[in-house]
Order: sequence, then C-alpha cells, then structure tokens
Amino acid sequence: MADKLDPVESESVVKPTKHYSKQERYDETRNVTLTGIVVNVLLSVAQLVGGVVASSQALIADGLHTLSDLASDFVVLFAAKLASKDADDDHPYGHERIETVATVILGLALAGVAVGIAMNAVERLMHPENLLQPTLLAVVFALFAIVAKEGLYQYTTYIAEKIDSNLLRANAWHHRSDAMSSLMVAVGVSTSVFFQVPWLDAIAAILVAVMIFYMGARLILDSTMELVDTSVDLDKVAKIKAFISELEGVESLHLLRTRKMGSKVLADVHIQVNSFLSVSEGHYIAENVITKTAKAFPEMTDITVHIDPEDDEACSLCTELPSRNQLMSELYPHLQESGLTKRIENIALHYIGGKVDVEIYLASEATKEQTAVLVSGCKKCEVVGDVFVYQKIV
Repeated sequence: MADKLDPVESESVVKPTKHYSKQERYDETRNVTLTGIVVNVLLSVAQLVGGVVASSQALIADGLHTLSDLASDFVVLFAAKLASKDADDDHPYGHERIETVATVILGLALAGVAVGIAMNAVERLMHPENLLQPTLLAVVFALFAIVAKEGLYQYTTYIAEKIDSNLLRANAWHHRSDAMSSLMVAVGVSTSVFFQVPWLDAIAAILVAVMIFYMGARLILDSTMELVDTSVDLDKVAKIKAFISELEGVESLHLLRTRKMGSKVLADVHIQVNSFLSVSEGHYIAENVITKTAKAFPEMTDITVHIDPEDDEACSLCTELPSRNQLMSELYPHLQESGLTKRIENIALHYIGGKVDVEIYLASEATKEQTAVLVSGCKKCEVVGDVFVYQKIV
C-alpha cells in the first residue's frame, strides 16, 4: 500500500547499519583493546617514573590511574570473549550481558582507585611536610599523557560506534576521563611549578580522583539500569511504535516492551489485527512485523509479537469463557434440533468482547427454517454472541 511507511525512505526511522557477527565484534574489540593495553603499559611506566623523578604527586596518581586502565582493558578482553559465545541451553538469549557485568566491575575498579588517590592527597594536605614540589619535567609528562589518552579515546570510540558496543563506549570514556584528568594534572603541576605552591599539586590529584569516581559511578549506574531491564530511550521506543503501527495488517499497537542486552535490543509487542483473520494470516502478519522491524532497527535482534483480535487492555477479558470442548458439549443438543449436524464441516469460534461468536460451515445448502433453528439454538447459550452460518453452494 502506497501510504504505508517504508523503512528505507522514511526520515523518521533510523537508517540501518551493517550487522556484525559475534566473531567480527570480538575481533574488533580485541584489536582496539590490545592497542590500549600497549599504550597504557608504556604510558603508566612513563608517568610513574616521571612522577618520582619530577616529584609530582599528581603525576604519580595519574600513573596509578593508567595502571587501573590496564586492568580494565583485560576485563574488557575477557568479557568480550565470553560474550561472543553463541546462545546455549543455559543462556538461551546469549551471553551479551557478560559485557554489562564487566562494565560494572570496571566502574567499581575506577571508584576504588579514585578513593585511594583522594585519601592519599588529603593525607599530604593535612601534613604539609609530605607535600612534593614538582619540577618542569612533570609538565612534559602530563602533556604527553593527554595526547596519548585522547588518541585512545578517539580510536576506541570509532570502533565502539562501528560495532555498536556499550562495553567499548565505556572503555572509550574511560580513556577520555584519563585525558581530562591528565589535563587537570598538567594545569595543577604547571601552576605549582611556576608559582611555587606545592599544595596545588595535591589539589590537582584530588580533582583527578573526583573525576575518576564520577566516571566509575556513571558506568555502574548505566550498566545496572540494563541489568534490571530498563527500557531503551523513549524517543527510540516512539519511533519503533510508529513504524510497527504503519505496517500492513496492523490495526493498532497497544503494548511495546523493550530491554537491552549488551548491544542488542529485545522487545515484545502486542498488536491488534482484524478480529476474524485466520490463524495463518495472523501468523503471517506477526512474521512480517518481526522481519521489517529488525531490518529497520538492526539492533533489535529478538522480537516477540503477540497477536490480539481486540485491545485486551480496554475490552472485556475472555479468560472466564468456556473452552471449545465445554462450549460444544453445551451447543450439541441445539445443533441436533436443526437436523444439520451431519452437514456441519467446521465450526470456528471467535472469543471477542467477552462473548463467543460462532461461525458454522455447512457442506450443502439448508432451508431457512433449518438455519433459523440452528442460529436460535446456539444463542440459547448465554456466552454466545453473533452466529454466522455459511453454506456451500454446489
């Protein structure tokens, strides 16, 4: 139909991106993380040695921060490897949430490092005799760290967007927080060097700790939201609803639930279709919704569609109505009265609006009197709504 929304041409739908296999995602994650490990090893050694030689507490704190990055890089590698495994009997939805758990661990590690750095800096401020007076060499090391960490952030962000990995996005922001903390170190150390104020170096270390703690808390919060099945952002939900509502055969959509699992989005949706469709056509519409929605929103890899003949949130529930066997045992005496029981080929039941509509299909024509008896007999059952009789004309 010409008025239906096309996922390729519509401006309201996010353009599909390339879908990467689990192995491809792991390979990309491994390569960028190994690069980060190499850079962090070299950088942490340079910062720690430079901090000792240049007498800078802030630079030493930043070096310890870089060492924590090294630990987090190994967590990322380990989690990415496990998350790349296919679904199995114990994990039918896959292993992607291992990445989410790893991100929480990464956030906890960051918060712990921050507390340690802050406590050490406060201790030195309370005992001025322990304060260090950094030299100009500390500024050089701090500027070198800014360049290296910002480079890691840009590279990791590029790969994270390429494969849509929240774990890599978290690690990328980890690198960005490192760059910003190194900038604070550079400012604090420079001020301390040029104005001969030793306590400014300790203040810079505390500011670094605050930023590290903030980033750790954000990682923990965001990942915890995913672990408790928080919905994807409301703008994305609205776009998905609008798209599905415009698909052929969908009369309305009255429930859409989403949740994230790593880079994947899982969803279940209730759609209303024509009340008198066949089971096979309803199934076809559901499969069409799944296929086209996954194409328009590639991150939605697991979609469950529930078909409703009516809005079950607004209409009377049919759960208290009798089953087919129960209803047919009640209807059978009335069917016999019409004398048409041997001509009945099929009886279709439609549970709608708190009643059961009955469709009776006859193998041959019947008289008006017979069909009238058939209809009136069925309606003697309180739960029966409309009765339709269809005759085969030979």
